[in-house]
Amino acid sequence: MTFDSFGSLQNGALWLGLAAHLAAGGVLGVVYFRALWWNVRLFAQGGRVTTAIALTIGRFVLLGGLLGLASLEGALPLLAMALGVLIARAAVLRRFREASQ
Repeated sequence: MTFDSFGSLQNGALWLGLAAHLAAGGVLGVVYFRALWWNVRLFAQGGRVTTAIALTIGRFVLLGGLLGLASLEGALPLLAMALGVLIARAAVLRRFREASQ
């Protein structure tokens, strides 16, 4: 009796972890770029400056904090999360482009 399937458990857990970081990066990216859109609208429509500044600081703290936490787990989780943010950026920009036409 061999336990070859248990030898691949570590690889499977690695891929599952990377997929989770990619998904978390996608959610983070959607939140970040939607907040950026709200921030641009606040500035363009003459909204409250304090709200716009607080939103800007919040965006940077959230992005930096979560990417910083991912970096503590290693380079691959950080890169997976950053890739998720970039994928979300493309998706959000596409959606805003379609909505503006």
